[in-house]
Amino acid sequence: MRPEIEIKLALQDPAATLRRLAELGFRRVHRRSFEQNTLFDFPDSRLRSADSLLRLRLEGRRSRLTFKGPRLNHDRFKERLEIETDVRDGPETARILVALGLRDAFRYEKFRTVYRRRADPDHAEVAYDETPIGTYLELEGPRRWIDETARALGFRRREYITASYGRLYFDWCQAQGREPTNMVFLGVSGKTKGE
Repeated sequence: MRPEIEIKLALQDPAATLRRLAELGFRRVHRRSFEQNTLFDFPDSRLRSADSLLRLRLEGRRSRLTFKGPRLNHDRFKERLEIETDVRDGPETARILVALGLRDAFRYEKFRTVYRRRADPDHAEVAYDETPIGTYLELEGPRRWIDETARALGFRRREYITASYGRLYFDWCQAQGREPTNMVFLGVSGKTKGE
């Protein structure tokens, strides 16, 4: 179990940001992939009330179960203890969670591409996330590395976002006057993009 330290940055010009990443020496280490994420909680929302979450992520043939504990700080970084493991069968794992009394509390989707530089510390990476509510960078790594990388990309500390995608989605729905459901891509047929 290791602490996860991260921030998000909202992108106004995604193409320019990708060019800047390349100029800074970042190279793609995980190709663009579609992720389906489901947050599970008990009917009384005890995980959410404890500022924790249990997430099942499906990404192609890979499935991963993640527990994140409460925030360890309330400064400009989001820092939480994280426990993750790959699971062989994502849908079957979801059925087990439901059988244990949990429920599907929130679903969100995104396309993610991951970038790194060879000289950066372990666990330091930039994720380029395309979501139904906009495009974001997620910087994960040591605090100093996050500050240096964000500054090199042209961002200031006041632009750091520590909210989850769920919180960003609910805030977006409120601003748009929409009833929140799940943060998913819907095509003309009603199927999720990528299906």
